[in-house]
Amino acid sequence: MIIEIDFNSDEAIYIQLRNQIVMGIATEQLHAGESLPSVRQLANHLGVNMHTVNKAYGMLKQEGYLTLDRRKGAVISVQTKEKHQEVEAMNMELRMTIAQAICKDISREEMYHIINQLYDEIMQNQEE
Repeated sequence: MIIEIDFNSDEAIYIQLRNQIVMGIATEQLHAGESLPSVRQLANHLGVNMHTVNKAYGMLKQEGYLTLDRRKGAVISVQTKEKHQEVEAMNMELRMTIAQAICKDISREEMYHIINQLYDEIMQNQEE
């Protein structure tokens, strides 16, 4: 998986890194048990501070996407809570997205279309 950082983006670099790793897992470009580069290696490769990569890895660990092993480093290990807990967490995230859509006058139908389109796109990338 190739990670690309947009240094001109308003989105924090550690968030870009986190999001690309989550997308890599969702599209099966990254698999359970696969080791990611060390913090130092990835920071050097991307040309960013080690603390930035460390923050992204820490966030991914906290969210249940990685385990940190002294011997193997950061390892893909998606850990799920009970489904109702996952749905509740997703509900909290989507609540703000829907509030933003309402503020920007994006209709329910447009949101359905966007979600369906993105879901299909990610699932298609998984199959490739």
